[in-house]
Amino acid sequence: MAHSAGAGDALDAQWQRVRARLRVSFGDAAFNSWLKPVVLADEGLAQDGDVHLAVPTRFMRDWVANHYSERLREIWRLENASVRRVVIHVRPTGATQPPQAKVAPLGDSLPVAGRPPMADRMAAAGLQVREMDDVERELSAPLDPRFTFDSFITGKSNELARAAALRVAESPTVTYNPLFLYGGVGLGKTHLMHAIGWHIRQRFPERRVVYLSAEKFMYQFIRALRFKDTMAFKEQFRSVDVLMIDDIQFIAGKESTQEEFFHTFNALCDQNRQIIVSGDRSPSDLEGIEERMRSRLGWGLVADIHPTDFELRLSILQAKAEKNGLSNIPQEVLEFLARRITSNVRELEGALNRISAYASLVGKPVTVTSAQEVLQDLLRANDRKVTIEEIQKRVAEHYSIRFADMHSPRRARAVARPRQVAMYLAKQLTSRSLPEIGRKFGGRDHTTVMHAVRKIEELREIDAAFAEDIDLLRRKLEG
Repeated sequence: MAHSAGAGDALDAQWQRVRARLRVSFGDAAFNSWLKPVVLADEGLAQDGDVHLAVPTRFMRDWVANHYSERLREIWRLENASVRRVVIHVRPTGATQPPQAKVAPLGDSLPVAGRPPMADRMAAAGLQVREMDDVERELSAPLDPRFTFDSFITGKSNELARAAALRVAESPTVTYNPLFLYGGVGLGKTHLMHAIGWHIRQRFPERRVVYLSAEKFMYQFIRALRFKDTMAFKEQFRSVDVLMIDDIQFIAGKESTQEEFFHTFNALCDQNRQIIVSGDRSPSDLEGIEERMRSRLGWGLVADIHPTDFELRLSILQAKAEKNGLSNIPQEVLEFLARRITSNVRELEGALNRISAYASLVGKPVTVTSAQEVLQDLLRANDRKVTIEEIQKRVAEHYSIRFADMHSPRRARAVARPRQVAMYLAKQLTSRSLPEIGRKFGGRDHTTVMHAVRKIEELREIDAAFAEDIDLLRRKLEG
């Protein structure tokens, strides 16, 4: 041993004072990110004047050595004049099992009432993955163990997106870069991203996987700017093997964040690292995103998730009822829910949970009538909830024009007429005022909307085929 027990106690006390000075010198943010994990190594202070420290990863050792070693040595010498230099080792913490044998806590160590801890939920889902390293733990949001490929119900509306996600997750090399998933709220984008993360962590445990929302990416960047630590931010994000960014539309209009994401994107692509992005619309239709960024996002494979049809909604309900042991819910009730709740899968599953809780708490059998009573607010919302964006998207698809043409200044008849149809349907199917509708169509005046409504009404009167076309669009939007 390099020192006796008494000398060791003195060295421990010196190390605690060194840590306190480091926190004062570099601030809480840098200390917590890079210096807090540093520990005094078993070798302690050797006779040659080398003080030995340890960190859990090679990346952290390199960062601490490059950015803090000189200050570390200076502070140590203030505490102990015999210190000649600081030596940093890589010593993974915890048991000596291979990485893939460990189960990650994934940021869910605090118990939640009525809910098993994350490790138990992972075990129940059959997920055994290595523990996250420091960069993953610092950057990544937790992955939900319920969201795997096995639990994703596939139908015509989402089969391409699932197949593309599985291909990316199973491939040892980068196949599509980036993979861009898009669709409306609650249709399964986040589920597929979590499934990709779990699959890669199981199949390729050596790959560093980071999943986070675009909002969190922005806040991480703002924090780095605030604490003048942008180099650490860049190094962290550019050291990952798989970067997954959810809800990219959040950074629309945020120029500095887009700039940083653009450079991170390019750096990872240059290193042949996988990027997966999700959004609420296709890259070409993202508003407030720079053209060069939209171009990059469309480089790889773009896969959309369409609204669910009746058969897929019923399959999802049946699978969830079977998994949760809800045999007390009759088939006709499941069919009723699948017909009436068309907005998104989250609301559909929430409705099933509500009527299941009703049956359990009240002790009455579940019927279509009781389901209508329990879910009357949700059913009302689904009956009336048609958004202008949905109208624009459906009309654009119907007339084979771009979604962006709904907002563009183009006046060509092939574009202007579908735009007028969308304005007319927005007036008929939503409660929005004429000025509000005009703003949704590229900031147009309310008189433009009035003109469009009158024009479509006139055409309906004189052209039966056109009227039938409008009625078809209306039925699709309503049901």
